[in-house]
Amino acid sequence: MDETNLDDKNKFLYPRSRYYGQVKPENLVFNANLQEFAQKVGYITNLETSGKLGPEDAYKQIKALWKQLKRSKKALFIDEEPSEKS
Repeated sequence: MDETNLDDKNKFLYPRSRYYGQVKPENLVFNANLQEFAQKVGYITNLETSGKLGPEDAYKQIKALWKQLKRSKKALFIDEEPSEKS
């Protein structure tokens, strides 16, 4: 597969949306994490819907991804006042 086809395949499998919010490094990182979370949840729900993954396994995986997203938000100090970052 040549590089152009690989690039097109990656854009199809891993789409990224443009960020329109307040441009700060932590917001951009969180937005990337949020898009990755949404994409993985989509894959998990498709696997569960097709019967390749059980409902309980799907729930556990999505719950783990949610906790990971919450940790990343907390680590990036999103929605905190400047005095709380110290």
